[in-house]
Amino acid sequence: MTILFLFLALFLLMFIGVPIAIALGLSGSLTIMLFSPDSVRSLAIKLFETSEHYTLLAIPFFLLAGAFMTTGGVARRLIDFANACVGHIRGGLAIGAVLACMLFAALSGSSPATVAAVGSIAIAGMVRSGYPQAFGAGIVCNAGTLGILIPPSVVMVVYAAATESSVGKLFMAGVLPGILLGVVLMVAIYIVAAKKHLPALPRATPSEWLSAARKAIWGLLLMAIILGGIYSGMFTPTEAAAVAAVYAAFVALFVYKDMRLREVPRVLLESGKLSIMLMFIIANAMLFAHVLTTEQIPQTITAWVIGMGLSPWMFLLVVNLVLLVAGAFMEPSAIILILAPILFPIAMRLGIDPIHLGIVMVVNMEIGLITPPVGLNLFVASAVTGMSVGQVIHAALPWLLILLGFLLVITYVPAISLALPNWLGMG
Repeated sequence: MTILFLFLALFLLMFIGVPIAIALGLSGSLTIMLFSPDSVRSLAIKLFETSEHYTLLAIPFFLLAGAFMTTGGVARRLIDFANACVGHIRGGLAIGAVLACMLFAALSGSSPATVAAVGSIAIAGMVRSGYPQAFGAGIVCNAGTLGILIPPSVVMVVYAAATESSVGKLFMAGVLPGILLGVVLMVAIYIVAAKKHLPALPRATPSEWLSAARKAIWGLLLMAIILGGIYSGMFTPTEAAAVAAVYAAFVALFVYKDMRLREVPRVLLESGKLSIMLMFIIANAMLFAHVLTTEQIPQTITAWVIGMGLSPWMFLLVVNLVLLVAGAFMEPSAIILILAPILFPIAMRLGIDPIHLGIVMVVNMEIGLITPPVGLNLFVASAVTGMSVGQVIHAALPWLLILLGFLLVITYVPAISLALPNWLGMG
């Protein structure tokens, strides 16, 4: 009865247009009031506990680093470097856009930020060189999803907080799948470009390549600082996020000088607004997760699933179907916080590695970002290109099939996710 009321209240509130964060908090609060012996005061305590969660402190810092990198012209230099590397291949500008998305993903931790930063420059460049605009928009929309798979990733931080997993291990587990997806997209672009006879840039001379690399090096160094710092034990993921934010501000203001000091308050305000919005969703989602836990709902569902005799591969198939549907309607962080406490204990009972489950959930969230009606990347790409959301959806759909195939591979070949953490001795 409690489970039914909790989820019915949530979906009813969302259906009538209540914002997701308020729907999560309200459905959880009503369930506590009507069905639980718990005091309503426990809700206020839980909200404050969320704001004190050390792991979640990484999120505002990564968002701030991404804001400085987006505003500070780093994306333009990364795109130039990517084009110098692969622009001479047929379809090279599109392949370069994917490479730029991979590089920028390793700085920002956010998919919409990756689409906005790379898309605003790369799509216009492709159109000028004779590529169809829809082709460019579809590619950047899909490649932008790498923002949450290649570390650092805000969604991985949220999963780690929800399941008490290691953020560093999750980050390392995302590296190989992220590179693999990027390469698969590049190969697909090359095949399409060869069939459609899309243009290629002249091959960059060694001096042009070196010049592009020199300009992009400050952005590329940030990846080494974040991942190298975490793996070497020099600092925790949260400290790495803070270092990244300070470094990004320094590069934007004093190295590239694309920003003036008077623009800093605006960047701080914008990233502050985004942080508050995201943390408000997370706080309410954690409240919802708290109700799930106090009412023993994950344990009940675990017993029910185990009783059904589902094998691990069947369970993972069900997980993918549930997450793909949820991803079309909800924000990734909220989905992780609602479903991770339910799926995590079942996965543990079935012998599925929690880090592997985390990567499977993140890849599902990637697909959710380009699935209508609430796919955030679709709206960002629409704003960047001036195309209607319907046109962007039409452009992104063929590439979505690649992501669905990739999801199957990641789901059923756990070695791809676990190889790097195991090799680095993080097991």
